[in-house]
Amino acid sequence: MAFLKNNCLLLEASKTNLSVSKDFDCGEPELTNFFVNKSSLFKSQLFGKTYCFVHKSPPNPIIAAFTISNGSIHLLSLPNNRRKVLNQKVPREKQMRQYPAVLIGRLGVDRKYHGKKIGHEILDFIKLWFVDPQNKTGCRYLIVEGLNDEKTISFYTRNGFKPIFSTETQEAGYYKLPPKQKLKTRLLYFDLIVVI
Repeated sequence: MAFLKNNCLLLEASKTNLSVSKDFDCGEPELTNFFVNKSSLFKSQLFGKTYCFVHKSPPNPIIAAFTISNGSIHLLSLPNNRRKVLNQKVPREKQMRQYPAVLIGRLGVDRKYHGKKIGHEILDFIKLWFVDPQNKTGCRYLIVEGLNDEKTISFYTRNGFKPIFSTETQEAGYYKLPPKQKLKTRLLYFDLIVVI
């Protein structure tokens, strides 16, 4: 976490600091619009919280932002082979019907900082954040619905995330979509037990 740790502060995003940072642009208009215009409404409805890393030097631009919320992995709705994969590292007596998770709903890095591995640093930060003894809740997994494109899926898999479903057809069935319909996102998970 060299760049973020040495150059940035973590703040809970507010309507003020997001709207003041009008230059924040992560290169995806829909994602940028969420952070700048919609994340405060998302928070007010208790759907999730957005955090941002701001540069320590004035004018304190936002370098990156991410949104997290509670989630879970429901094993009973998964195919048997995927259920076995998720239960593999859980002692038999502790296996449950669903496992607690944190959903990384959105993650964006300002375009000026693309290519500096800041997204990787943020995922490492979140992983450590939720295994910290000070964390007030139990959380076994991180989950994310990543855009279903090669770049995004590759980013998450390089960071240790794995698809919950082995195929898009299997995942389309879970969402009750026609089997040939291209999925907009793919559901991926990271098992925090490997961090401990």
